[in-house]
Amino acid sequence: MLITALVPVYNEEESLEKLYPRLKSALESLKMGYEIIFVDDGSSDSTLDILKKLAAKDKSIRIFSFRKHQGKAEALTYGFQRAKGDYVVTLDADLQDRPEEIQNLLNKSKEGFELVCGWRKNRKDSIIMKIPSKFFNFVMSAFWGVHLHDYNCGLKLYTKEAAKVLNLYGGMHRFIPLLVSEKGFEVTELAVVHEPRKFGKSKYGFSKVFKDIPDMFTILFLTKYAKRPLHFFGFAGGVLSAIGFFILFYLLIVKILGESIGTRPLLTFGVLLVLVGLQILFTGLIADMILSIAVKNEGNRMVEELKYSTE
Repeated sequence: MLITALVPVYNEEESLEKLYPRLKSALESLKMGYEIIFVDDGSSDSTLDILKKLAAKDKSIRIFSFRKHQGKAEALTYGFQRAKGDYVVTLDADLQDRPEEIQNLLNKSKEGFELVCGWRKNRKDSIIMKIPSKFFNFVMSAFWGVHLHDYNCGLKLYTKEAAKVLNLYGGMHRFIPLLVSEKGFEVTELAVVHEPRKFGKSKYGFSKVFKDIPDMFTILFLTKYAKRPLHFFGFAGGVLSAIGFFILFYLLIVKILGESIGTRPLLTFGVLLVLVGLQILFTGLIADMILSIAVKNEGNRMVEELKYSTE
């Protein structure tokens, strides 16, 4: 058995030399093979130089460095693709996540869970960080049914299969538990010790609330309507068209009763709603047709590529 420790890093020169010995000690205590992957997300300080020095002394370290800053989601995805372990554990480099918790996560995973998320039960961050995080966790649990206290803890342990299905971009790393659950994997959480910040500063602030909201709409579409876009666009277009037709019907009654409607802004608004609604509806229809053709072609390609089958 092999475990991969995946650490995305971005301008972490202050903490790396403190993190490495604790991480190595924690992995060695597992009594199983291990590798450490650092994905440098285009750091502008001496992070990469420090990683190279560590790798020169330890052959279990593998380093991948982006030419420019891509984002945590992209760094995680690249690490997942390169990981060789039967398990993959992710943690942040600032030492707020304790490497010593890996054993507990691994024990929990062996109960039958493909993703074990850390829960910073006694979180050591400012109130400015904790309030939006609590709101985010509440909304995610309420609307999607994956009930967790802490969606965005960096300390998570995956089975190889769960890690490999993820293709993250933008802010999607904040929705990992939901994305893994939607793929049919078992997800749980485990309370972990969260340390006060001693190195650097958070890469996220209160402004991340405004990034989470549009990302939620993206996740809603990807998880609920990616394979049936007409249901999404059809509902939205149908509602707008129905309101528009209701307005026009009302104005028709007014016209029959003898009043002039030609100069009423409501007439323009009603026509606009009908046209926009129909456009949205037909957008969904086109998206459905494209998806149907793509699925058919993918099925044909898979049949053509079969080397052997008992059927």
